[in-house]
Amino acid sequence: MSKTRVGIGADLLYRTQIKRSFCISNIPPGSYSNFLSLNYPTELANPQEALEDSSNNSVVLQLYHALSSRDVQTVHKLLAPDLEWWFHGPPSHQYMMRLLTGTDNEDAESFEFVPLSVDAFGSTVIVEGCDPDRQISWIHAWTVNSCGIITQVREYFNTSLTVTRFGTNSSKSVSITSLHCPSLWESTLSNRVGKSVPGLVLAI
Repeated sequence: MSKTRVGIGADLLYRTQIKRSFCISNIPPGSYSNFLSLNYPTELANPQEALEDSSNNSVVLQLYHALSSRDVQTVHKLLAPDLEWWFHGPPSHQYMMRLLTGTDNEDAESFEFVPLSVDAFGSTVIVEGCDPDRQISWIHAWTVNSCGIITQVREYFNTSLTVTRFGTNSSKSVSITSLHCPSLWESTLSNRVGKSVPGLVLAI
């Protein structure tokens, strides 16, 4: 497994390829049963986009449920063989990395990922959760390909995130195209950890 590490203040930004090897014995089963029954309305320009977003939401929620229920077969089915993983936050909070690489163990500090919000923007699905008792907020930005396979996750701990989309405004009478990045989503749980957190922008 190759890893690139870049220091950012007290936090670290990691980018790596994760080989699939799962150790999910530390997650209590059934943690997501109630959450999976919720419906998330999506306001989009056309039904095709709504269908794609709903499908990608379903894929990501299946993954959380599989992790919760220790369903290794489903986890293998949903994740690409070489999952690309980005991380920003305290190095001690790399719970998902340890979970997916099988380096987690019963003696180590475990963490339960309970999604509190899910929003899809095309192939990108944003999931947010928070554990105020431990002063931890987290965000996952999953990328789902056209085959319903998760190929990338960007993970943020104790970070305020704004998601934008690159776009262009063009005019027939003007040859220069202006670039604009409308805000699509902003984290809402990072302020619950009781301390100041860094802010980042994710452009999709």
